[in-house]
Amino acid sequence: MNSARGAAAASVGFDWRGQPLQLLGAKAAWDPQRRALLVADLHLGKAESFQAHGIPLPSDGDGETLNGLLELAHQLVPQQVVVLGDLIHSRFGLTGELRAKLAALPELLGCQLRLIGGNHEQGSWIEGLPQEPSQALGPWWLSHIPEPRAGLLNLCGHLHPVAVVGRGADRLRLPCFSYCQTSERLALPAYGRLTGGHPCSPGERVWLVAEGAIVAWPQGSRQLARP
Repeated sequence: MNSARGAAAASVGFDWRGQPLQLLGAKAAWDPQRRALLVADLHLGKAESFQAHGIPLPSDGDGETLNGLLELAHQLVPQQVVVLGDLIHSRFGLTGELRAKLAALPELLGCQLRLIGGNHEQGSWIEGLPQEPSQALGPWWLSHIPEPRAGLLNLCGHLHPVAVVGRGADRLRLPCFSYCQTSERLALPAYGRLTGGHPCSPGERVWLVAEGAIVAWPQGSRQLARP
């Protein structure tokens, strides 16, 4: 189940104080009431940013990332797609080609594209896509860096959460959604194809994502280990 089609079908429900949210195997979140598709940390132009510093990464990650997002939007038909920061990796990767792709993206998505400004957007300007501050969307507080907000669930990016599953030679690092009940924060996995990750903190609820599938991982499982 490698396609965005299968990943969109694969989902688990997350209910927060009676407010529904769908966590998708495509590493995105879907708010069915507001028809909002939420993604974080695409890091477009990352390969080109590295190339500008003499590191020869192949320039093929952006196409996979954007095509997956487009297919997901075509299935769900959102009224808006909200990127929770780090749409791009750096200003060095904002080539003319990437700018043209971003300019065409709202029409291809078939809806409004919004960007909550992230740390990687600092110092950059994208025509037609202003960086918005952290803000509320219904019961959610949308931010890039975690910003707990009383009475709202903080949906954020930045953390690139991964779960380390298994031990020794069988250990895997899988992207995941991570929920901290203490701070009422749900961190989305990095959506971009060329992104790394950081292990979740102990005690957080975790939903593993692998090959378009998503599964809740038992808290305190002996197979969930930190390196």
